Amino acid sequence: MCARRFLLFVTILTLLIVAGAFAIYQFGGSILRREFTPEGHFAAPAASTAPDYSKADSWIARPDIPHNAAEWLPDGMERGAPGRAAIFYIHPTTYLKRDRWNAPLFEQESGQRDQLFTQSQASVFNGTGQVWAPRYRQAAYGAFLLESKDAQQALDLAYSDVSAAFDEFMKHVGAGQPIILAGHSQGALHLIRLLREHHAQLRGRLVAAYVVGWPIDTKADLAALGLPGCTSPSQTGCILSWMTFGDPPNPDFIVDGWQGTDGLAGGKRKREDILCVNPIAGTQNASAPPAENPGMLVPNGDFTNASVVKGALGAHCDKGLLIVDGVVPGVGPYVLPGNNYHVYDYALFWGAIRHDAARRVLAWQH
Repeated sequence: MCARRFLLFVTILTLLIVAGAFAIYQFGGSILRREFTPEGHFAAPAASTAPDYSKADSWIARPDIPHNAAEWLPDGMERGAPGRAAIFYIHPTTYLKRDRWNAPLFEQESGQRDQLFTQSQASVFNGTGQVWAPRYRQAAYGAFLLESKDAQQALDLAYSDVSAAFDEFMKHVGAGQPIILAGHSQGALHLIRLLREHHAQLRGRLVAAYVVGWPIDTKADLAALGLPGCTSPSQTGCILSWMTFGDPPNPDFIVDGWQGTDGLAGGKRKREDILCVNPIAGTQNASAPPAENPGMLVPNGDFTNASVVKGALGAHCDKGLLIVDGVVPGVGPYVLPGNNYHVYDYALFWGAIRHDAARRVLAWQH
C-alpha cells in the first residue's frame, strides 16, 4: 500500500470517529441526525443503476480480478498455496454524504474506502481460499440515525444488492467446496439477513460466518438464523461475532438503543444475551492471553504498509463484549466513545481470524 493510500485510510478512521459512534444501532443525537440524515425522501433508483454481478466491475474482489484488494498481505508474510474455500465478504459503511439515501455503485471517495476495508479485513481469508467482495448500493451513514420508512427502504435496497451478489457467488461455488461468509458493521447487518433467508441453501456447506461489529442475541436471534454460536475452535457451521472494547468499556449509548428491540426469533433482545465469540480462542465467552494472539495489524513507521505484531494483545468476553487485554500498540488514537474499538474489530485479531478460518476449513474437510 503506498503512503498516500495509507494516509487516506488514517483520514477515513478519523471520519469514522464521528460516523461510527452512534450509527451502528440506529440512534444518535440531534446534531448527528441534523448533519447526516439524507436530504428528502428515499426514491427508488432506476433499474438501470442496479449492479450486474455477472460482470467483474460490480465486484471489488473475485477470483478473476487480478491483484484485487483482498489478495493483499502485510509486510513479511509470504503467500502460501491457495485454499479451497470460497469466501463472500460484505464491507462496512463508507458513504458519509447526505445527498442521497444509498451510495452510487461507483463513487470515488466511498469506493476508495471500500477498497481499503476489503484490503484490511477480507485479506484475513485469502489463505483459505478465494474472496468475493461485491460493490453494493450501501445505505448512507445517515440511514442508521433514525427509524423511518426512508431508512428501512435504504437498507432494503442495499440488501437486495448483497442478496443478488450472493446468488451470483453461489453459481460459481462447487458442490464440494467449503464456504465462509464475513462482514463488518453494515456488512454484518446484511449478513445476518442473508443467513436468515439462505440458511437452508448453506446447510452442510458453511464453514463459519464472521458477523463482526453488530450484535446478535443468543436467545432472540440465533434460532432464526439456523446456526449456533461457535463453542469450539474446530466447530463448523457456526457463527463468530464480537464487538471490541477497551477496559473499562462503556457501551451504554450503544446497547441502550438495541436492547428491548424485537429479536428475529421472537422475544426481546437483552444485553446479557449478546453473542461474544473470542476470535483468539475460537469459542464463546472465552479468555485468551496476549501470547496466544497470532498477530494484530500495525502500520509501519513510514506508513507504507502494515506489519503483523504477535503476542501483543489478549482479549476476554464480558457481558457480551470482547474486552482487549494489554496495551494496544501503534494503531493511532481512533477509538470511538466508550472505549469502543469498532474500527479495529478485524485489525486487532487479524492473525487470529486467519488461523481460525484455516482451522475450521480443515475441520470441515475432515
